[in-house]
Amino acid sequence: QVQLVESGGGLVQAGGSLRLSCAASARTLSCFNMGWFRQAPGQEREFVAAISWTVSVTYYAESVKGRFTISRDNAKNTMYLQMNSLKPEDTGVYYCARRIGSSWGSADDYDYWGQGTQVTVSS
Repeated sequence: QVQLVESGGGLVQAGGSLRLSCAASARTLSCFNMGWFRQAPGQEREFVAAISWTVSVTYYAESVKGRFTISRDNAKNTMYLQMNSLKPEDTGVYYCARRIGSSWGSADDYDYWGQGTQVTVSS
């Protein structure tokens, strides 16, 4: 059974930073491409960032480029999302997920999801 657990969310003022973590069950994460998505109230889940299992390729939504950095430590079965210069529009529940399909940005191409961690950015 694949298990993904996010942590690190919280309340932060605009301009602040947070670091999210996604811990995976043993060997779940190391051989798979992974991604972060977020969902604001009343909105559809949207792609934030993704990283290949080799760590050599990363992708970002335009809205977070230059502010967010995705990384992973396969030895620790953990993925991270460093979020800097946060804006109120970054508010939402952040999910990590395992990619199995061909698209990096479509939620349909990810199978296992964590329970999410809330990020709230105040203005």
